Amino acid sequence: MGLRKYLTSKVFFAQMLVALGVIAVVSYVFFHWITYITRHGQEIVVPDLSKLSAEQAEEKLDEMKLDYIILDTVDFRPEFPKLTIVDQEPKAGSKVKEGRKIYIKINAEKFTMVSLPDLVEKTYRQAVPTLEAVGLKAGEITYKPYLGKDMVLEMRMNGRKLKAGEKVLKSSKIDLVLGDGKVVFDETELDSTAVDSTEILPVHEQ
Repeated sequence: MGLRKYLTSKVFFAQMLVALGVIAVVSYVFFHWITYITRHGQEIVVPDLSKLSAEQAEEKLDEMKLDYIILDTVDFRPEFPKLTIVDQEPKAGSKVKEGRKIYIKINAEKFTMVSLPDLVEKTYRQAVPTLEAVGLKAGEITYKPYLGKDMVLEMRMNGRKLKAGEKVLKSSKIDLVLGDGKVVFDETELDSTAVDSTEILPVHEQ
């Protein structure tokens, strides 16, 4: 049978139909396999784990076939219950696939202790960022007579005078006693000084 006759024969068309059928079946199976492997269309919305304990988060994520890893314990944040989740990645509302790990950070149980920096003889403008750098805050401000205006003279907390290097809870408020820029002289001291400095001259008889 010649090529031309073969290309127009029923046998050729039957073989072409079989080949197209095989390709269609293979393509169908392949794309369904890819869909299954990648879980296309089966994305899970990440829940909000904020303020949940690790145990509560684990129960919630297990139900959704997700996992979690604790990354770190962050400094205590008073707006969150202690030992609860303060941050997560991916964020709540993100879409992930089954089995994805959610990375979480846990709130510390209490404030940590920090060393009080030396603020004496620093200006108020210098003192505030210095306190904030170690996690402390400037509290009540009072003034007393001193030549240097807004110069820190004392550091106090709950009425107690503090020294540089003392340990205080992070986020504590430190009260500052500042100079008012005025110098007050005690007149009685000036009078006594004047008297002491006066020389008593001897009287010579003639």
